[in-house]
Amino acid sequence: MRYAMIMAGGAGTRLWPMSRQDRPKQILKFIRRGGEAAEVSLLELAAGRLTGLVEPANRYICTAEGYRGVIRAQLPDFGDEQVLGEPVGRDTVNAVGLTAAVLHKRDKDAVFCVLTADHVIEPEDVFRSRMDLGFRLVDNDPRRFVTFSIKPTYPATGFGYVERGTPIRDAKNDKHGAIDGVKEHCYHVARFVEKPDAARAEAYVKSGDFGWNSGMFVWKASSVLEALKLFKPESYEGLMKIQAAWGTKKQKQVLEDVYPTLPKISVDYALMEPASKQSQAAGKASDARFSVCTVQMDLTWLDVGSWPSYAQTLATDK
Repeated sequence: MRYAMIMAGGAGTRLWPMSRQDRPKQILKFIRRGGEAAEVSLLELAAGRLTGLVEPANRYICTAEGYRGVIRAQLPDFGDEQVLGEPVGRDTVNAVGLTAAVLHKRDKDAVFCVLTADHVIEPEDVFRSRMDLGFRLVDNDPRRFVTFSIKPTYPATGFGYVERGTPIRDAKNDKHGAIDGVKEHCYHVARFVEKPDAARAEAYVKSGDFGWNSGMFVWKASSVLEALKLFKPESYEGLMKIQAAWGTKKQKQVLEDVYPTLPKISVDYALMEPASKQSQAAGKASDARFSVCTVQMDLTWLDVGSWPSYAQTLATDK
């Protein structure tokens, strides 16, 4: 079954003083869409993008426990159990791992997407189409870790990059043959590159083989836990303790005791890069324990993480 998790735990420090410790940028109502008069938050935008993609009961938000109240008030359709509150921030791999552990306990066959809460993404129908393609890739092969790369519009030095490898040709739907859109948008990942200098960024964009790393993913919960066990066993062991206590009277206490001890590291460094290297070292795709893929998204993607990027959301006069 399909699930979704929106990562919404950041402090938004680059947008201070508008963003504050108790009201970070993702929950501020400061984005106006088109000709609409009312302003909405980035988190509301992220939740709205799930319409028609994932059932409301299967949508989760992973955030700081201290933001639970304001998020519940802003998004009342998310029940209390759908807000996964982190006692402390332990970077993205543990937010993903916590979600995988919780969903796997609920549904052994859970496949979930990871979305960000600090972007303006348009048009939304293209976003849903590409995200649906990611889900179908994982349904076709549960070893797949799918990331989404944005077609770059300029040589940005503040984003990570994904280099596309060979196109994916073997994805089929048992009932309907080949999955539509695979040949046009889906590739094996050749490598991940962290924020490059200006010269390399310009070369990447000119090559046409690179996309911005969006920080969005689709994968099977059991595969995430398997990868954590292999590549980050310290996180895996702690998350298994949390999973065992989840839904019991010990849930809150175990989460508060164990979660702060998990090693702080990003999902790219902890899972995506080692899984990609393992996949390439295997030689044949059929021999790989994991298969790291990317779906290219040719749409408008604005990371509202600074004052200059926020300015791009505003109408300007002469």
